[in-house]
Amino acid sequence: MRRTLDITFKDLLQLVRDRKTFLFLLIMPIAFTFLMGFAFGGFSRSASDARLPVGFLDQDGTWMTRALRDLLESSQVIRLETYLFPTPELLTSLVADEKISAALIIPPGYSSIILHGDTARLIWIGEAGNSAGITIQGELVSAANRLHGAAQTALVLEELAGEQAPFDFIFNEWLEAWKDPPIKIVESTSSAISSSPESVQSLAHLSPGMMLQFAVAGLLTAAQIMVTERKSRALQRMLTTTATRTNILFGHYLAILAMISIQFLILISFGNFILKVNYLRDPLATVVVAAGSAMCIAALGLFIGSLAKTEEQAVIFSLVPMFLLAGLGGVWVPLEVTGTVFKSIGRLTPLAWAMDGFKNISIRGLGLSSTFLPVAALMAYAALFFLLAALRLQRSEEKQ
Repeated sequence: MRRTLDITFKDLLQLVRDRKTFLFLLIMPIAFTFLMGFAFGGFSRSASDARLPVGFLDQDGTWMTRALRDLLESSQVIRLETYLFPTPELLTSLVADEKISAALIIPPGYSSIILHGDTARLIWIGEAGNSAGITIQGELVSAANRLHGAAQTALVLEELAGEQAPFDFIFNEWLEAWKDPPIKIVESTSSAISSSPESVQSLAHLSPGMMLQFAVAGLLTAAQIMVTERKSRALQRMLTTTATRTNILFGHYLAILAMISIQFLILISFGNFILKVNYLRDPLATVVVAAGSAMCIAALGLFIGSLAKTEEQAVIFSLVPMFLLAGLGGVWVPLEVTGTVFKSIGRLTPLAWAMDGFKNISIRGLGLSSTFLPVAALMAYAALFFLLAALRLQRSEEKQ
């Protein structure tokens, strides 16, 4: 054990002296998280309006159509878009160009028809066959029915009661009653899952992504140490001492593991307290995922160090896996929004499992049990990389 720790401390001392260690492990992930966060709106505090945009043109221009407009503006489904010089042709063009989801035109005489007790019709422009069109139609019909119902009720009561039930009072009271209907559908979310704005969710994806990506990139320093050790014949000299191959292998592995663990500790703290990514929603779960990720990436670094014969190869063997694993593993683009084939390929990479583990905690609000499968996959990769590294080092020694 002492021989193993001696090799670990030796490697850590060399890593600390190399500036590239701090560049790839701390400076680059923080810088890229900020850069991509600004690019994708992660630091935007403005609330986005997710309602469907609907063009609006009132050709009647009466107090009743203004009441209809007030009903539509309070909708949680659609957002009215008004223009300086609106025309039916302009709205039709905007719908065709997909600048807005649909358009609504209130024709002249709309209010007069309703006040005469007849059914008035609105002009709707849009695609009735898609889900957005069906949703918008339903919302417009609902608002129009409320307005028509209020008008008809006010007409009947005014005819029956005269001045005791003036039209304007009944009409306004009816519309006001719709704001507090007797039956409501209330959507509730489990208290275990707190809703967060899109900006926070964006950073909750970027923070672990950049941390994992540059943890892989930082392996080039550790790999170069192992290359230099073999080229200078230091490895052969260590084997002539009481240090065994197992001591040497685990010594290098523990050094890489310690380096990545320190990186994760700093970057997770940075993400939680500065970027407000909720890593500490379940601290134990975060520690488990971070430990599994660090053990997997450290084993990958050991394998890269055993493969590379020169410092240049160490750089290539570190950076190529970084881009490949990050691209396929959902670091740049969440796998949830990719196609089925790409998603299936991405799930074969260790970074995809690590991302899934971190996002289960910070975004999805799941507990410790949700990390068991991702961590099991990471540990399997760690065992595979460690075994390949041991076989590679043994073969390279036999050839020399």
